[in-house]
Amino acid sequence: MATIEECRAALDRLAANLVGAEGDVRAAAALDRSLSCRIKDLDVTFVGRLTGGRIEDVTTVRGTPADKAQIRLTMTGDDLVALVGGELNFAKAWGSGRVKLQAGLRDVLRLRSLL
Repeated sequence: MATIEECRAALDRLAANLVGAEGDVRAAAALDRSLSCRIKDLDVTFVGRLTGGRIEDVTTVRGTPADKAQIRLTMTGDDLVALVGGELNFAKAWGSGRVKLQAGLRDVLRLRSLL
């Protein structure tokens, strides 16, 4: 089971990847939305902001935050690490229910190229 530190490192790696992205990926990441990533096996949620192609102001909250982010991901810590590491395909994980994504339809369509 991935630790909180490993999950945070995976999110930091994802943020770094977004900063260096170009083309369609960069355009998709240019949203300005609140973002959360709930790690259900650790009972923590990473909360931040996707803005200007970056993930900023990430904090860790125990459990589920009272305020719902505009883009919400839910998964296990191992799945987060595998997704960011390229070992788990997002579409397959999402389709099988291993990863949950809650966002407005327009955001989901724009985020496809990121995931």
